[in-house]
Amino acid sequence: MRQTFCDYHISTFLARREANPGKPLDLALSEYLREHKSIGAHDRRQIGETLFGLARWKSLLDHLCPPGISIPRRLEIFKQINWRKIESDSSIPESLKLGATPFLFEKLSKYYGPEKAKELLLASLTPAPIAIRANALKTSREDLLARWQGKFDAIPSPNTPYGILFSKREPLFALAEFKEGLFEMQDEGSQLVASLVEAKSGNQILDYCSGSGGKTLAFAPAMSGKGQIYLHDIRPQALAQAKQRLKRAGIQNVQFLSPDHPKLPQLKNKMDWVLADVPCSGTGTFRRNPEMKWKIDQAMIDRLVLEQRQIFEEALSYVRPGGRIVYATCSILPEENQEQVAHFGLTLEREPLSILPAEGKMDGFFAAVFKKSEMVSK
Repeated sequence: MRQTFCDYHISTFLARREANPGKPLDLALSEYLREHKSIGAHDRRQIGETLFGLARWKSLLDHLCPPGISIPRRLEIFKQINWRKIESDSSIPESLKLGATPFLFEKLSKYYGPEKAKELLLASLTPAPIAIRANALKTSREDLLARWQGKFDAIPSPNTPYGILFSKREPLFALAEFKEGLFEMQDEGSQLVASLVEAKSGNQILDYCSGSGGKTLAFAPAMSGKGQIYLHDIRPQALAQAKQRLKRAGIQNVQFLSPDHPKLPQLKNKMDWVLADVPCSGTGTFRRNPEMKWKIDQAMIDRLVLEQRQIFEEALSYVRPGGRIVYATCSILPEENQEQVAHFGLTLEREPLSILPAEGKMDGFFAAVFKKSEMVSK
């Protein structure tokens, strides 16, 4: 069996990934492509699409491939799948035809019904939309669109004030506008979650599970450099990435706090806003991280629910009386969302934001805004 150039790199990448599976697929692929700069744009796109296809359809491939099969042969079987025949084959479980595990299909069917569950899982098999957010500190959406007129097929987001959507994947990270900090990659749903933090000049804001700072980057411009933003995360590498991103964006009124930072206890009961974007199942973002589908079981969900409650209670302790906290996930499971809101028992400021993923549309997110009682100091 003769390997093509792309198949060689796909097989090489997968062999490396079997030996070191820790990183998310998109991050691991980006690192691999940076190491192999000779791979052209067309081949990069084909390699990426194939790798994500293999990840999305893992359960079906496991069913079709004999145990111990080689990576090149598994790839060949994937490329030769007769999808019409798969659809009509009654011996193949329905969940496998949807690129899911039986557990996940049953879980979504329980909450949304079988037809909606099927729709959600099919959406997770489609490419994620290409969305960015203009950095209002340095430019406007209109200016970016004007710069790219005739160069890219891009339109303003109909859902967010700073979002731009692209019809296909482009080399955005290589653009001068990106290096100048004029925009960041960010899904429309994530932008909407960030907008729930109604940041104002002079506010004190804590992004408690900040990761690499994506949502801080979205709400920070509204502060005009006045007030203070604190980013906290238990992962040093995430804070290091956040520092780089915020510097590129020109955001200076920010401090980065590790769990053992001496300043962290001093922030108790002083924050106007706290964002708790908690660890979750990621069921709303399977298109971007399809490997998560194969890790989810009830034990994982139960563990996450407890962890989310612990993080929320800790995050709440930083909110001043009368201040607000945003609880957010990229999950579509009520156990992590609506049921958590009921458990917290706090006053909701408004109807929670609840987005379900759909083909060509934004990712799935949930977010609820609570106001801390002015009579009680937790």
